[in-house]
Amino acid sequence: MKNKPPTSKTNSPKRTPTSAKNSAKPQPSEPVVTPRKIDTTDADLGERIQKVLSRGGIGSRREIERWIGEGRLKLNGAVVTLGTRIKTGDFLQINDRVVHWEKFTVQPTRVLLYHKPTGEVVTRRDPEGRPVVFTQLPSLTASRWIAVGRLDINTSGLLLVTNNGELANRLMHPSTQVEREYAVRVLGEVPDAIIERLKQGVELEDGV
Repeated sequence: MKNKPPTSKTNSPKRTPTSAKNSAKPQPSEPVVTPRKIDTTDADLGERIQKVLSRGGIGSRREIERWIGEGRLKLNGAVVTLGTRIKTGDFLQINDRVVHWEKFTVQPTRVLLYHKPTGEVVTRRDPEGRPVVFTQLPSLTASRWIAVGRLDINTSGLLLVTNNGELANRLMHPSTQVEREYAVRVLGEVPDAIIERLKQGVELEDGV
């Protein structure tokens, strides 16, 4: 019986324990710093002059823009141009008269519903001495009333008035398409041709 040769043992490489492995985590990269854009607020730049004055009831925005075009406004001694902004500390004049415009920045908006009777004129002063709407309204200390549209002297009905010129302009401008309804009484008969023409719209200076 042959003897088997001794079996040689091969030493297998030792495994490194899991706990002994190098488990170093990658270092986080440095954050990318982007330059921050400075936010310039409206308070820094001020507000457009026509917006401030219309809010205070000095006039509608369109009316004040016309005054600016006529050179009637001065800011800190210089004639105002369209787009000029006004901010705290600025000195404003209209027709060389000082305007204390700061009070308009905190002026609350007021709206009145006024039932205009026949015989009153929607104007501030009437050269013929007829009764005017604005003398019937409560007085304001820091602004004035602005009528949203007009009603003729022989017309009665609802009339909106506000001390906010910007609001009045939005309500009156054709682009806002604020619907208005009128009840009309005429003497005699109206031909069908005229009725059809009225249905198509009557062209005015500011639209149909």
